[in-house]
Amino acid sequence: MTSTEAAAIALQDHAALWSTGEIRASDVVDAACDALVAGLDTPGLRVLAACTRAEADYEVHVLLPAALDELGLTFYPVASDAGQEAGARALARRMLTGELTPREFTIRIHQRCGHELPLTERLAELDDEYDVLEYGDRTADQVDAEVTAEARRLAAHPAVPAAPTDTLS
Repeated sequence: MTSTEAAAIALQDHAALWSTGEIRASDVVDAACDALVAGLDTPGLRVLAACTRAEADYEVHVLLPAALDELGLTFYPVASDAGQEAGARALARRMLTGELTPREFTIRIHQRCGHELPLTERLAELDDEYDVLEYGDRTADQVDAEVTAEARRLAAHPAVPAAPTDTLS
């Protein structure tokens, strides 16, 4: 994977995490700066990266959709199911890189998605299992291993579309 591909995935993940309320708007601006440094360059990305921390909370919701569109990436509306799924995949990638423990990952998924999102239902169930470990016959290591397998499953889904698809032609 090239550095520009990695930067595109990171920007897409930041956008999804922002749309689910997981990270701050200033984190999206930081990811836009990183994307520029990595070699991605569009007018919208430059404007997004130029936002100050003080401007980020007011400007990201306006600038992000256009910047992502210019890069062929997807903007997920706040609180959409697709955005929740993209956010879950981004959290899975963070867990797999060690930014989150398996337990922290399941807590965040359970808080954000509950048991309603089919893609993350098993992770919500595993969060419940952590809560009752002392009463059951499973160990934390066993639950961690299952959480890690679920995270790998989620992270395996492509984060950046290979090419836009047009089904209306």
